[in-house]
Amino acid sequence: MPHLTGTFDLTGWEPATVDDTPGAQLARVRITKTFHGDLAGGTSLTEILTFASPDESLRAYVGLEKFTGTIAGRTGSFVLQHEARAEGEDQSLTWRIVAGSGADGLAGITGEGTIANEDGVHRFTLDCEV
Repeated sequence: MPHLTGTFDLTGWEPATVDDTPGAQLARVRITKTFHGDLAGGTSLTEILTFASPDESLRAYVGLEKFTGTIAGRTGSFVLQHEARAEGEDQSLTWRIVAGSGADGLAGITGEGTIANEDGVHRFTLDCEV
């Protein structure tokens, strides 16, 4: 199972408020990315639904991301499902390839990984079976 690593740049960030009443904040964000490293040249479109406590000490989001690019010489696309939570400095973000979402040269792909934001640099790992 290949262990893919690299970074990505956020090339677009379009937030939209879902609920602005007092208390927890809900928003939807459309994100575009460009990947580097083992997913070099790949791009994606992501839609996330975010939550933040009133003092922002607790945050979470869920989302879906469609990646298009090349892995191990195979070109195609697939969908990643995101789940993230942050409480103070304690953070976790996992992403899983949605079963059956692979298309073209990436049909049948499976796997999961992590994302970390380290000093403004977005790093990823993805363990997948292509």
